[in-house]
Amino acid sequence: MSYKRVLTIQDISCFGQCSLTVALPILSAAGLETVILPSAVLSTHTAGFTGFTVRDLTGDIPGIAAHWKREGISFDALYTGYLGSAEQIGMVCDIADTLLKPGAVTVVDPAMADNGKLYPAFDLAFVDEMKKLVSRADIVLPNITEASYLTGIGYKETYGEDYIRSLTEALLSMGAKTVVLTGVSYDAETTGVAVHDAHGFAYYRHKKLPQSSHGTGDVYASAFVGAYVQGKSAYDAAAIAADYTVACIEYTDGDPQHRYGVKFEPVLPELIKMIGR
Repeated sequence: MSYKRVLTIQDISCFGQCSLTVALPILSAAGLETVILPSAVLSTHTAGFTGFTVRDLTGDIPGIAAHWKREGISFDALYTGYLGSAEQIGMVCDIADTLLKPGAVTVVDPAMADNGKLYPAFDLAFVDEMKKLVSRADIVLPNITEASYLTGIGYKETYGEDYIRSLTEALLSMGAKTVVLTGVSYDAETTGVAVHDAHGFAYYRHKKLPQSSHGTGDVYASAFVGAYVQGKSAYDAAAIAADYTVACIEYTDGDPQHRYGVKFEPVLPELIKMIGR
């Protein structure tokens, strides 16, 4: 298994098990040299906490990227998560143009919406900028709400495969080479992931857990990137990431004090076995 270098750009929530504090250990466990570029630093994540601190790092990003360029540092993969502004999206596009190796893979998690609504910090102008990043992605990892905003197709809570295919096909037509659509649930007992690329459309179904936890989208995306960059197909990486995320939620279930995220660290040996390291 080759030793590859991945750059992940997203925020750091110092406490709360999400974003970079999830991506760095998961990608490292997958056997990847992991380089981080923080878009912001928060004292905690924003779900269930009040009075948290936030420091925007937009102004630092160009200088960091310029230093890497001078040092001849380049990357086999780029993985983006939560980006705090349209300006940061433009900076990410510049980094993709200047710091990626030939044949490098770009994975975009357009973390901006859920449950039919944009996150409070974002508006439709941000969505338009995110479309530019999605259009150049090798793989895009949206949930159904994000796919709806990106494509302009109305959001639905109840749907069939035709609706899901309409979302994935629209994202492919925007330029993304592979779509991994998360949170696709055709019945009350199960959920899953739809994967659509040049080879066709496939669906991986798994059980639906009654509890939800903050940061599981970041756990999923990071596990997917780790498996995919290490040579798994998009479908296999999607299945591995789903199984790992479910295992993390189940491991955390029953601990009322751990309301802020999932205990993903003790389950990392399972992920390593799934990837085959």
